[in-house]
Amino acid sequence: MDLEISLFLRGLAIGFAVAVPIGPVGILCIRKALADGHLAAFLAGLGAALADTLFGAVAVLGIGAVIQALEGHTDLLKLVGGLFMIGLGIHSWRSAATALDPAAERGPGAWRDFVSAVFITITNPGTALGVVGVFAALGPSGRAEDSLQSGLLIVGMFCGSALWWMMLSAGATAARSRFTPHRMKQFNHGSGALLVAFGAVAMISLLF
Repeated sequence: MDLEISLFLRGLAIGFAVAVPIGPVGILCIRKALADGHLAAFLAGLGAALADTLFGAVAVLGIGAVIQALEGHTDLLKLVGGLFMIGLGIHSWRSAATALDPAAERGPGAWRDFVSAVFITITNPGTALGVVGVFAALGPSGRAEDSLQSGLLIVGMFCGSALWWMMLSAGATAARSRFTPHRMKQFNHGSGALLVAFGAVAMISLLF
């Protein structure tokens, strides 16, 4: 039982650590929290948590063919992900200052952001190889020996990632009261520029 708890906590720590760096999904999550509220932001974050967990499952289950496929198509993933982030950034830049209406978080747009977060994370080769690398670095002590232990590691990773997105979305939502429509428009411009920059970096990396 102690081993099972240890594996779950290890997965929790890995999931949290992988999610913490603020990247394109973090920008999307903060923007949704300010515009649409906690639930919309948290749903976007869960998209990233799901994608991170899928990569973790690949690492835990040792699906070598999938890892090789990812390594063999990094350029394509960078191209698709870069174009998507640039498009999302342009959309964010052009977004008008929106009323901070709590009812907005119940709309279908929240689920579109969930899918966007999954897509951004899935098409980021660095995320995939980073998660796999973390598990590889753990060595024998971090490996599951049966399906139950594998499941606990995977569930732990999802919970850890989801915990971070819950904290980030709650913190950003708490700042909503300080945002006027003018400030929201400025944030849309800033977040849009950052997303375009992330996409441009992914595209430029194809040249090297």
